[in-house]
Amino acid sequence: MLTKSGQKLEDIIKKAIEDHIIKNSEYEEIIEIAHADGMIDAHERVLLREFNDLIAEKIVKRVAG
Repeated sequence: MLTKSGQKLEDIIKKAIEDHIIKNSEYEEIIEIAHADGMIDAHERVLLREFNDLIAEKIVKRVAG
């Protein structure tokens, strides 16, 4: 089941992937959204893991801002 926070998280992550860049403030927003409802569900966990992998592999670049 896709939660409201999961959908919002997915949308923000998709935009960062399309842009190939994520500002630190946007990254923090992603983390806040994931924790907003008090738990990270399975869908959110997968999204965060895959997104962090993209950052680690430098497919998405994390920048100041």
